[in-house]
Amino acid sequence: MSLETLSEKEIIATLIALALLLASAYLFGTAFEKMKAPRVVGEIIGGIVLGGSCLHFFFPELMESIFLGYAQEGKVLNVFYQLGLIFLMFLSGYNTKLEIDKENGKTISCVFFGATVIPMACAVPFIKIFQEAFIGKGNHPVSFGLVFMIGVAITSIPVISKIFFDMGIMNTKFSDTVLTVSTFQDLCLWILLNAATRIVTAGELRVLDMLLVVSITLGLFAAVKLISDHAHAWRRVIKPIDFYSVSFVCLLLVCAGLYVFGINIMYSAFLVGYVVKAIVGVDKETKSRMESLGNFAFSFFIPVYFALVGIQLNLLHNFSLVRFLLFFILAFVLEAAGTLLMLQFTDLNRKTKMNFAVTMNARGGPGIVLATVAYTYGIINIEFFTVLILTTMLSSLIAGYWLRSQQKKDAGIFMNLTK
Repeated sequence: MSLETLSEKEIIATLIALALLLASAYLFGTAFEKMKAPRVVGEIIGGIVLGGSCLHFFFPELMESIFLGYAQEGKVLNVFYQLGLIFLMFLSGYNTKLEIDKENGKTISCVFFGATVIPMACAVPFIKIFQEAFIGKGNHPVSFGLVFMIGVAITSIPVISKIFFDMGIMNTKFSDTVLTVSTFQDLCLWILLNAATRIVTAGELRVLDMLLVVSITLGLFAAVKLISDHAHAWRRVIKPIDFYSVSFVCLLLVCAGLYVFGINIMYSAFLVGYVVKAIVGVDKETKSRMESLGNFAFSFFIPVYFALVGIQLNLLHNFSLVRFLLFFILAFVLEAAGTLLMLQFTDLNRKTKMNFAVTMNARGGPGIVLATVAYTYGIINIEFFTVLILTTMLSSLIAGYWLRSQQKKDAGIFMNLTK
């Protein structure tokens, strides 16, 4: 068997493209981190700078010679794009905590219903208004409607976790509530997104097919939770090289295997990360290994992924500022209003209710994953892809700065939620 290889010139072009993507993501990500803003926003802007909104607009021939230097370069870069997304979801699954505090159950239920069910239901009448401008080449209204509803109501675990860590309020009742709700939101996201991708792939709404995908998605989650609850009995001492190799083999095979059943790669990677955590545990040595993997992924694959997301955004063409603002305001207001409405049934203080309303608007990673998957499947067009990414960036910035401003006014505001 003989494998077709790239020429030296094509390899060099690919390496230069990756280096520029990584450098731009690093520089802007670091700058945003210094401004106490989510690093992911800066990394996406690093990609925007290289794309049609900036350098490609002024130096089109130069930028095309780097990023479109040969016929297959886009596909080669897409491999790094997909790997970045897979590692992001794998690490998100590993860091997910699904434990409901019975004393906090009422608050969790109210926040989930208010930040998920209410905004998604209220978004339905607006789907037709945006559909003509935002629907993709797949031209399937049901799939588009599902993605639109998800885009209005989704919260980011990775971004909000990073904000909590930076502020020193991780493992408080406030942070635990937000992260638990976000986890269940992600489950809803994957159920609906799997259904949307399956519908557009089939070309029609097949009720039995859709129910099968939903059942498999829920069944997998239930199985993973069951495994994680009993996996402590299987734990063994594993050498580092075996740990990484076995984890990667499982990650890649499960992603490929579940795709056959209509489960998208991102959800599969998330589940594998969750199972790996359950099996290998969270002892000091394992945490160190995962931290090393995370440091590598977040310094190469994931920044390249976010930069490639940004480079596809063109704010000068195929983009309406008015439609973006309308969608952003709709999404932000519905999420915040729904959360505030349901929290009236709790004994939380007024400031805490407002903090939940703003925090649940931090869309971050899941918002970006939603946009990229929906665009890849042709459910949405490039304009809605751009709108979803910008909504994610702006909402994450607002949440981060809001929480820090509240902590500055009252250092104990996230510890005492009812006083």
